[in-house]
This record gives sequence, C-alpha cells and structure tokens, in this order.
Amino acid sequence: MRVLGIEGTAWCASAAIHDTETDEVFIESNAYEPDSGGIHPREAAEHMSEALPEVIDTALAHAEDDADPGGIDAVAFSRGPGLGPCLRTVGTAARAVAGSLSVPLVGVNHMVAHLEIGRHRSGFEDPICLNASGANAHLLGYHDGRYRVLGETMDTGVGNAIDKFTRHVGWSHPGGPKVERAAADGEYVDLPYVVKGMDFSFSGIMSAAKDRYDEGVPVEDVCFSLQEHVFAMLTEVSERALSLTGNDQLVLGGGVGQNDRLREMLVTMCAQRGVDFYAPEPRFLRDNAGMIAVLGARMLAAGDTVPIAESAIDPNYRPDQVPVTWRGTPAPSPGPTDTPTNAESNTGATAGLTPIDRRGAEATVETVADDRVRKRRVPKDYRHPALDATLRRTRTTLEARLLHEARRAGVPTPLVHDVDVPNATLILQHVGTTDLADEITPDRVREVGAHLARLHRAGIVHGDPTTRNVRVGGDSPLLIDFGLGYHTGHVEDHAMDIHILAQSIQGTMTDPDPFVAAAESGYAAVGDADVLDRLRTIEGRGRYR
Repeated sequence: MRVLGIEGTAWCASAAIHDTETDEVFIESNAYEPDSGGIHPREAAEHMSEALPEVIDTALAHAEDDADPGGIDAVAFSRGPGLGPCLRTVGTAARAVAGSLSVPLVGVNHMVAHLEIGRHRSGFEDPICLNASGANAHLLGYHDGRYRVLGETMDTGVGNAIDKFTRHVGWSHPGGPKVERAAADGEYVDLPYVVKGMDFSFSGIMSAAKDRYDEGVPVEDVCFSLQEHVFAMLTEVSERALSLTGNDQLVLGGGVGQNDRLREMLVTMCAQRGVDFYAPEPRFLRDNAGMIAVLGARMLAAGDTVPIAESAIDPNYRPDQVPVTWRGTPAPSPGPTDTPTNAESNTGATAGLTPIDRRGAEATVETVADDRVRKRRVPKDYRHPALDATLRRTRTTLEARLLHEARRAGVPTPLVHDVDVPNATLILQHVGTTDLADEITPDRVREVGAHLARLHRAGIVHGDPTTRNVRVGGDSPLLIDFGLGYHTGHVEDHAMDIHILAQSIQGTMTDPDPFVAAAESGYAAVGDADVLDRLRTIEGRGRYR
C-alpha cells in the first residue's frame, strides 16, 4: 500500500510517499524562508500555493519511477492545527489529487503525526510523547481510545518563544539553530523557571532573556541559559508525565527536537529513570509530509477516511479531539497492582509501605520509623548544576513552609519533623495508606476541591495537585508534595490548581467527567466563583495555532 502525504501547516510545503510493504518514506520539501521576523501567514500561504504543486509532482514521480510502481492508495493531508491560510491551501491540493486519482482522503492531526512517527520508527507500543515544535509544546499519553494532553504550554509554543527572543536580538527566522550555535560559547545566568504541575509557561523567561540582553549580558550567555532553563522545564515535565502514568517509554517530536541539548537532557533523564527513549531522525522531527503519510496509512488500514465534502481544515485541531481508530482495544486503566509513581515523590513510598528507597520524578522517599519518612530531592544530572541546586533548595524550603501554613488554613497535610535545606531533605509524618488515584471516589475528589479552595483563601497555591499528590486512608484526603507551591492571591494561579487536578483525572481515567465535576462542586462550596470562571477561560484557550 502506498500513501501520498501532504503537509503545510505553517512554513514547510512538503509531500511524501510511504510504502507500507518496504517501510520506505520518500520526502520532498520546500520551506518558506521569511526575509525578516517570524512567519507571516499571508506570505506563508502564497509560498504553499507556489511550492505544493512542485513537491507533490516530485513525490508522485518518485512513485512512478519505482521498480514496482503500483499506484497511490490514498491521499493524507495535515488537517490541523496550523495557520488557516496554509491549511486551506493544503486541503484544496489534497482534495484535488484524491479526486483526480479516485482514491480515499485521510485527514491527519499534525501533532498526533509527530507522536505516531516516533512510535512507528521506535517500535514502542505505548510511549509518552513530548512534542516540542514551533507553535506547540505538550505531552501526550494514550488512554481509553484517545491521546490525552498530560501537560502543555500555557502561553506559546517553545519554538515561537525562542523566535521572539531572536527577533528582539535582530536575528532572522528560524531562531532556534542560531540560539543553539551561540549557546556553545555561553555561560550560565539566572532566568525564570516556571513549571505548574505538568504545564509550563515561557512568557516570563522570554521577557527576562530580552531584558538581560538589553542590560548588556553577552548574547551567548543569554542563549546558553535560555536553553538550560527551557529544555530543563520540558525534561522535568516529561519525567512528571512518565511518573504519573507509570510509563517507561518516551518519544520526542517536533522541530525543536532537533536541538542537541534538548535531546541530551532527555537521554540523561531517561537513562537515570530506566526509561526507553527515542528521537526520530531530523527529517521526521521538523514539519514533514513523511509523518502525515505514515499515520495516513495506519488510518486508512483502520477505515478512517473522510469524504471530500466533510474534509474542512481546523486551525485549532487539538490532539485530544482525535479518535485513535488505528490502535485497537484501548489499554486498561492503571490499577492498584500496577500503580504509577508520583510526579514529585513516590507516594507509595511516602505511605511507608516498604522500608526501601523508592523514586518518583523529583525525590526518593524511605521509611525511617513507623510514623515517619525521609524525603530527599535528588540531584538531576540533566539540569545545569546551578539551576539544579537552586530548584532543590527552593522547593524543599517551600514545601516545609507551605505544609505548615496549609495545616493552619484547615487543610490536612503531613507534619514536618525536620528540614535539612542544604541536602534538600525533609523528615515527614507518614500519612494515609494509598494514593487518591488508587482509591478515587467522587466524594474524596469533592473534598480535595474544597481543600484547594481553603488553600486559595489563605493565599496559597499547591502547584501540583494531581491524584498522586493526595493521600487517603483516614477521615479526609491529605494533600502532600507542595514543592511547586507558592503564595499568591491571583485568580489565574488558583484556577491553574483546579486545572492541574482535572488534567490528572482526565489523563488517567476512563470516565473522568463525574470526578472533575465533583472537584469543581467541592471548590464552589468553599471558594471563589471567579476561580471557576477563570478555569473555563484556561480550558478554552487556543494554544494549538
């Protein structure tokens, strides 16, 4: 079977032929190169109109010249997300070719294609995917027939964020390779580091990077530190996603994945965690029609085609909107016998269930007495030593302080018996018998929602209230792992806490809606209605553009 793939979501006009018998993928691309600044939608669409016929003809000619020419069995095209003018041009071309060849049309989600090409090339069965591209940055995991967004940017894509800095410096598009080259001669300077559960934000670090440059800090130093902070954030949230889901496979997708430093960090993290990692070759990382053709072939085999009359493009086509028809029976939900680890520390170990060290994404926890555990934030070799030391010290101090303040606000938390900041270690009360994730009920989730409201009324944000950071086994669920917490009265930060809780439920449960509704009802009974209004805004943001 042969599938013609056509890609053109933003800057690269591309066509490819995927032969499923030989697994050969031929790709022909013509990238738009703006004279200055970033991508201009009108100019990009004009480039698509001019370049697509040429790359499509080249791809079709390759199929005809093959020793066993056969034919084209389907046309797959990038339906979204992307720039509307570009997508419309691609959609028109795909419909024309499919109509002229009298073959089925397959509409592919561009971001799911980044994941699936990694899964296809690696042979992994069920990986977590970090998509790091120009307009997008998110973590995807498969659950119950769909890819779930486990974490994502709260403002802009990672490539676009870097491009904003390089435009400020006066460098032409694309900025990522130029930052990577300049970083080779740079030294470390402090920049903001923003991780919220498994979500993250780039706006603050980009503003700070521009300010450092304007203050006279050498551009090489700013570029070095920009990479160290941004890619450490992406690596940390990847480890948190692996820990939350219990997954042991990670694939990388997106054009920013070509950066050597990002891949180095992910390789180091996965090696330390015992996780299999795969990054496709560069031609499959940047925008390309090869991944569209490969996923299109799988969708075609599953009968997942679209009539031409119903093949409208969608610039905001989110990956979690795509029914995953080509993967067969959904994987079962994690249960008590195959419990994933906690994103901040392994809560099974926090419970004191075993006397041996167990490791989460950020910490090891060991039992030191019947009623006490020792939690130590371990050094992360993938992070720059100065950044790593700052994060471990700051998070240990914040956790000790916020655990105490949360108790004063009426929220059940473990007692803190001792704090060793230099060694990033806490001695904590042993609480609960299991995670909320393993013993979840609407009533318990409702209580967690009320606990978060009490925190917020006291001006405290938990920062990572996933179902793995709640302990049960007593009168009321207890909140643990405040290492990402902070003080604020801002409604946006309070709404993010509820968003993170809902995200952890939606990413790991078969029927999440009743539990998410319970969390919101518990919050509404105690907290500020403005927070839930802002939550709707957060959920509705069009970050996939």
